[in-house]
Amino acid sequence: MRKIEATVSRANDGFYSIYCNNDMFSGGGNTPEEAKTDMLEQMDFYKKTAIEEGIPYPNFLDEKFEIVCKFDVESLLRYYSRILSLSGMEKITGIHQKQLWSYLNGKSKPRKPQVAKIENAFHRLGNEFLSVSL
Repeated sequence: MRKIEATVSRANDGFYSIYCNNDMFSGGGNTPEEAKTDMLEQMDFYKKTAIEEGIPYPNFLDEKFEIVCKFDVESLLRYYSRILSLSGMEKITGIHQKQLWSYLNGKSKPRKPQVAKIENAFHRLGNEFLSVSL
């Protein structure tokens, strides 16, 4: 199955956009999920229109594919700040909440080691959630 890399960004007004890193498709919505759904709908519409018009379209649209979303740090922190406090994010990342606030509000950009810390922390948290059973 082909993996399509896409980047998710959040605008200052709270609107999310998504765009394929190596293809021409994009979408938007009030949440990352809505933006991804919009992009998938745009892909489907493009394919149907291309077939109707007899023009070529990317081959992967005929196959199963997966959208792999990457967030920029600011958008990721903004999105998850709805459910995790800065204090909670500090606990899982080891990065002081004042610094996280600065990243979340676009006041500063994290260096690569900080980005890796944040990404690894969210992956660990996700794996913890996946290991829970009731």
